[in-house]
Amino acid sequence: MIDKQHITNRFVKYVTIDTESDPNNPAFPSTEKQWNLAKVLVKELQEIGMQDVDLDDNCYIMATLPSNVAYEVPTIGFVAHIDTSPDFTGKDVKPQIVENYQGNDIILNKEKNIILSPDYFEDLVQYKGQTLITTDGTTLLGADDKAGITEIVTAMEHLIKHPEIKHGKIRICFTPDEEVGKGAHLFDVEKFGAAWAYTMDGSQIGELEYENFNAASAKVTIKGKIVHPGYAKGKMINAMLIANDYIAALPAEETPEKTEGYEGFFHLHNISGNVEETVLDYIIRDHDFDIFEKRKYLMQKIAFDFNKSIENEIISVEIKDQYFNMKEKITPVMHIVDLVEEVMNEKGITPLIKPIRGGTDGSQLSFKGLPCPNIFAGGHNFHGRFEYVPVESMIKATEVIIGIAEKVSKNYA
Repeated sequence: MIDKQHITNRFVKYVTIDTESDPNNPAFPSTEKQWNLAKVLVKELQEIGMQDVDLDDNCYIMATLPSNVAYEVPTIGFVAHIDTSPDFTGKDVKPQIVENYQGNDIILNKEKNIILSPDYFEDLVQYKGQTLITTDGTTLLGADDKAGITEIVTAMEHLIKHPEIKHGKIRICFTPDEEVGKGAHLFDVEKFGAAWAYTMDGSQIGELEYENFNAASAKVTIKGKIVHPGYAKGKMINAMLIANDYIAALPAEETPEKTEGYEGFFHLHNISGNVEETVLDYIIRDHDFDIFEKRKYLMQKIAFDFNKSIENEIISVEIKDQYFNMKEKITPVMHIVDLVEEVMNEKGITPLIKPIRGGTDGSQLSFKGLPCPNIFAGGHNFHGRFEYVPVESMIKATEVIIGIAEKVSKNYA
């Protein structure tokens, strides 16, 4: 139904446009280069026949596929993001296409001895006989989330070319800056006008998610005192050593590398400082809201107890909430998840319903009044040199979008 070469060409075109976002720039979008892909998408959406194609001043693209039925059908939406993660460079992406993969090691870069191996990335073996798109080992690929964009555009194009497939009104949106946590901040839910939507931003084939972490950031600042080390006894306060004590006071087993499933964590992702001042940057994650609140309290309590023990305000902790578990907003409208599960089963896809160990635009959108579960886009190993996507997974995701549109129409006929 979906032409393999066509969807491959579209994806390759998108990923070779650098759209890396910047967590340190408060502007919208955070990088000017995101406009480059946005303008390409606007032109392409117009060329395939989408209506009301709009690129606003903040780099949000919205477009409409009008209903082709005479009866009332809820407007549904599909959302993906145009930026790629700043965790690893997205400049000069050179995709490599591996036809008829046979479960062997893939040499990404012979010169630098960079190998994508199923001995380490076990998921590779489930794609034997398929076509994989990989990196050349020096950049990320950008399947997160240009696979999602590719699937949405291809699905809309297919529906336009096949009016015999009945559907209601469909709205699509491509957002900037999702990777730096701002993708939904200026999303105009009222303008979008959908009853519900889906982000095409999951990983492996079959993923269907409506739960995600509650999330917060924490900045721990330790103030020390520098004096000559030869005469420091009773006078020097080494902020770096106190930072070590603070880190050790948190549960050692509750870190990202030691947790899975519904287990939350404290993640120390940056340390900077010297004797006089040291800063620890954490993120706090948990699916359970009460435990999430206890995690935040514990970080404050460790600082309070230490300060009290020395009768000095040396440690301060600043915590900021980032996003919350969308399960609260999706559970009352579970039919929008059940519908996708039905479509996947009809397409021969085994639904993998599991919690997201991260965040998504869908979480923030759900709390802004647009219930928005997450559907697989097909990629693996996001945010790094070992990222890859099976073309067949992108085709299946495209078919799921088309199937959702058709099923919603049938359900309201």
